[in-house]
Amino acid sequence: MKNYVTLEEDVDVQSAGTSVQNDGGGFEIAAGQVRVPKSTGTAFSFRKLWAYTGPGFLMSIAYLDPGNIESDLQAGAIAKYKLLWVLMWSTVLGLMLQLLAARLGCVTGMNLAEVCRLEYPTIPRYILWIMMEIAIIGSDIQEVIGSAIAINLLSGKLIPIWAGVLVTGADTFTFLFLEQFGLRKLEAFFCTLITVMAAAFLYVYIHIKPNQGDILIGLWFPWCQDCDKDAIQQLVGIVGAVIMPHNIYLHSSLVLSRIIDRTDKKEIGESIMYNSLESAIALFVSFLINLFVVTVFAVAAFKDPSFADTASLMTAGNWLFDHYGLAMKIVWGVGILAAGQSSTMTGTYAGQFVMEGFIQIKWAKWKRVLLTRSIAMVPTITVALLATGNLDMMNNWLNVLQSVQLPFALLPVLHFTSSERIMKEFKNGKAMKAVVWVLAVLVMGINFFLVIVFVGSDQAWYTYLTTAIILLIYSLFVAYIALGPGRVLKIKMYLSMRFGWNPEKILDELERRRSLTYQAENLAL
Repeated sequence: MKNYVTLEEDVDVQSAGTSVQNDGGGFEIAAGQVRVPKSTGTAFSFRKLWAYTGPGFLMSIAYLDPGNIESDLQAGAIAKYKLLWVLMWSTVLGLMLQLLAARLGCVTGMNLAEVCRLEYPTIPRYILWIMMEIAIIGSDIQEVIGSAIAINLLSGKLIPIWAGVLVTGADTFTFLFLEQFGLRKLEAFFCTLITVMAAAFLYVYIHIKPNQGDILIGLWFPWCQDCDKDAIQQLVGIVGAVIMPHNIYLHSSLVLSRIIDRTDKKEIGESIMYNSLESAIALFVSFLINLFVVTVFAVAAFKDPSFADTASLMTAGNWLFDHYGLAMKIVWGVGILAAGQSSTMTGTYAGQFVMEGFIQIKWAKWKRVLLTRSIAMVPTITVALLATGNLDMMNNWLNVLQSVQLPFALLPVLHFTSSERIMKEFKNGKAMKAVVWVLAVLVMGINFFLVIVFVGSDQAWYTYLTTAIILLIYSLFVAYIALGPGRVLKIKMYLSMRFGWNPEKILDELERRRSLTYQAENLAL
């Protein structure tokens, strides 16, 4: 039997008496792998919080990938402490989006990609899938190269970047087989990597001793006095680096690993509360780690102003070696390696969830997992190998790519979590909708600014023409996503009646959407 009304080509999520909740062993993270203690009647339970601990920390790893770390150190080198407030509020806004994704998963029992599959027509659905695959590949490139740089630093440059890329690609698939030992052990492994990052960057922070007063001023005074063009670009880049679109899809999948009774509204509310609390704690930890990196290299810029011109993961390690010795370089390399390895693995999970959710592959589990993870990793390794000679420029472009792709996660999750048909009494309130719509407009403004900055001036006419055409197509599709499929169908219906077009297909789609239901049956085991 089916738990949800789906598309005709979808398979039953339950068959032969076996619940989808039991399909968690082997090669993938699946729904319903972790039991949650039943309510004891108290308002809060640390035992329950512990049961829910895991998805938020896996999600937070995307906020700590090498692309973020490099953006942090460049922000510190270029603008000193002046952009700390941007980092803080970007993390807060990122948390809001992650909470929407977690809420969607908790209420519907489906991840964001699966809901997109039901809600959007075929062509927009496949475009969204392709956009997310591009975002995942872009993020993976940064993560794989970050790991390769760390391996190069730790080996004393004996292992070249290209070899580090191959090593990272191979060991990523190896580490993912930790799933065989159970989801909780896998989550513990990821938390260990976060602890390694925190310890490494905290050690560097304590040793270098940034000015605490300047840190507080940078956090709480939202201004960038005397900032030049490079600093403003860095401000915009922080938003693109911190808030990653595929991470929203990932988080909506990870929360499904907890077994809850979705016929019990109280239990759904509890799952939202505990997932929200765990996510907030995880992102607070990630914010502290990012803050350590920004402030350390703000000190570097004060001591050596020329460092700002060449700031990167590699030169940062060399700078620490020149000024503080081999131990600091090793600690820095270990932190970057932990960031790269953990984020590469979670990136492959995001690719798996996105592909399976959008196109519903019906293969044997090991074949499905191998394909979905290879879709992200194979082009990632290929591009990384070809681009090792110009890493800094590629990293800047990849941050732009993440920002440009963000509306394709932000707008769907906003629409779905604001829909009473999907969320019932758990839909977004007016305040939340207003805040996220403001964020959406801000992101769009940032995207156009980034395009203007990176295209630059003194280009050939065909460059501007091509850019204009791409921007127009991009803007039209974003407008479609912003309106939502329901409103678009109403507009089509109005136009068909106005001009006498055949409304049959429109009526069929309207009927299909009316028949959709997200009322989950009892999935508790």
